[in-house]
Amino acid sequence: MSFTSLDDLKRALEQDPGHIDFADVIALVDAQFSFTATAFANGELQNAAGQNNGSCKLLALGQYLALDKDQTLALFGHYYRDEVLGNPDGSDHGNIRNFMRTGHAGVAFAQFPLLAKA
Repeated sequence: MSFTSLDDLKRALEQDPGHIDFADVIALVDAQFSFTATAFANGELQNAAGQNNGSCKLLALGQYLALDKDQTLALFGHYYRDEVLGNPDGSDHGNIRNFMRTGHAGVAFAQFPLLAKA
């Protein structure tokens, strides 16, 4: 499911969040925003600038769009649905697992990494 606008994404989050694809959301972010790699904390996990840029983009997008925790998790697509929920005791995908515990309150960026393109 590819997206041509943020409204398309929001509609998918409301109507069919189980079919959102990580790569499609990243493509939308890259089309709609200028991204600056930045350090960020996600719960107890510290990410250096340039580390886990996908998570950085999606967590920032969740804040930018004022998405709730479940909507933001849906942005991670199969990584969340299959690899995290399918293996609840796993240790992979630390940013997703930390966000599940702390939500947006646990995310802090050194500087906000997204700037909407004109």
